[in-house]
Parts: sequence; C-alpha cells; structure tokens
Amino acid sequence: MIAQHPVCEKITIFAAENKVQKMRDMDNKEQRKEELYSQAIPAGKRRYFFDVKETRGGDKFITITESRKMFDNNSGDFYFEKNKMFLYKEDFDKFRQGLENAFSFIETGIVPPPVVVEENWHGDHVDSKLDEIDFKF
Repeated sequence: MIAQHPVCEKITIFAAENKVQKMRDMDNKEQRKEELYSQAIPAGKRRYFFDVKETRGGDKFITITESRKMFDNNSGDFYFEKNKMFLYKEDFDKFRQGLENAFSFIETGIVPPPVVVEENWHGDHVDSKLDEIDFKF
C-alpha cells in the first residue's frame, strides 16, 4: 500500500464533501421546481408551512407541514419534528368546510351541521394519487 500525503488526503476529503454538497444543492433546486407556492407561518416553537405542489399528471395539491423545534436530552442537540398532511383538490371544499365548522364552533359554541360524508368511503383504501407524487424529503 502506498502512503498518501496528508495534504492529498485532505484535498480528497474536501472534494468528496464538495461533491455531496453539490448533489444536495441539485436536490434542493429540483424540489423547489416542484413547489409552485410556499408560505411559512411562525407560531412560537412551531412553524406551519403551506406548500402548493403539482403531481406528474399536472394536478395541484397542498401539503401542510407542522414543524416543531425539539431538544434531544441524550445528545444535547436540537432537531425539528415534522408532521405532514397532503390535501388533494377533490377534497378542498370538504376540508375548507370542516375547518370553517371548527372555527365557527370555537367562536359561537354552536355545533354546525356536519360536512357531507361519502357513503362508500372505507378507511383502509389506498389513495392512487400517491403513485403520482415524486416524494423527496
């Protein structure tokens, strides 16, 4: 085995790190292309993100992300816990109505009429739209 000079070793490590960073930058640019609109709403230790994206088929959808800053007692480091929800255009009206009903109840204390529920809905179905999304986290 040939011993490598310490300077050459550092250059090799730097080049590898630089390549990884360039790949991350490319991934971030690619992800931004898919995002048509984004709005962040700071709320104390939480932050809410509303992002409009598009499926490969051209359908627009919304992702709502809750991000919370957390502390890991074991490592002593902060990290962000994220919860994400996907909302498709065929559900926009029902979602809006459900949210308005919740706000109305909080403001008035009066239980609003329920949102119309589909009769054939089963909680164990698989959403075919998930196949159209290019997930990149």
